[in-house]
Amino acid sequence: MANNNLISLSLTKISKKMLATQALSEISLNFEAGKIHGIIGPDGAGKTTLIRVMAGLLKADSGNIGYFESDKQIPDNLIRKRIAYLPQEQSLYADLSCMEHLEFFSNIYNMTKKDFKEKSTKLLEMVGLSQFADRKAGNLSGGMYKKLGVICVLLNNPDLLLLDEPTIGVDPLSRRDLWNLIYGISNEMTVICSTSYMDEAEKCNKVHILNEGKVIASDSPDNVKKQFNVKKIEEVFLV
Repeated sequence: MANNNLISLSLTKISKKMLATQALSEISLNFEAGKIHGIIGPDGAGKTTLIRVMAGLLKADSGNIGYFESDKQIPDNLIRKRIAYLPQEQSLYADLSCMEHLEFFSNIYNMTKKDFKEKSTKLLEMVGLSQFADRKAGNLSGGMYKKLGVICVLLNNPDLLLLDEPTIGVDPLSRRDLWNLIYGISNEMTVICSTSYMDEAEKCNKVHILNEGKVIASDSPDNVKKQFNVKKIEEVFLV
């Protein structure tokens, strides 16, 4: 069932300096509700900084960011509980099992036992981890580890999902599985996913391409390729 509480974002001239590096330079972007958005760019483009600003983990030096439900702006004090964020760094506990991680997050989200049982069972099945529920995170493959991280933040039924390079260092099969998971939940929430894998741009409804902290394109993958007269997204950086 489609989610009627989908969130859109509007960024206006967001700038952020990290030590001596200008990580973001007057970024103005719109993220429509109910779409899979890709923040695309090479290492050092500013992708992680932008994701963290949108998640509220970093404060921009200048500029504004607005979160909207339909045409109504959501107050900052209400938006945080509606956002789920998965960092690219390892963020799980090696000595806890898959189920123990889910139980840990359910306590953070104050879920009832009934809701937790139903949701955790569904999520474990969705990513093929049901038979590994008792396996410790430290013993999971890279792809299984990332899948566990995603379902942990999905327990709370977020309206906006921010994924920072979820497929980095993951084998091709697990990359495919993770994208199948993203497709499977995309009708329930707005998804913003950063990646340095240019082929993954084709999997998004809209791509926002960064280079050295600046926006160089923002449109559907096909329209971006037409704009730069290229056949592949990675060729945008060669024009």
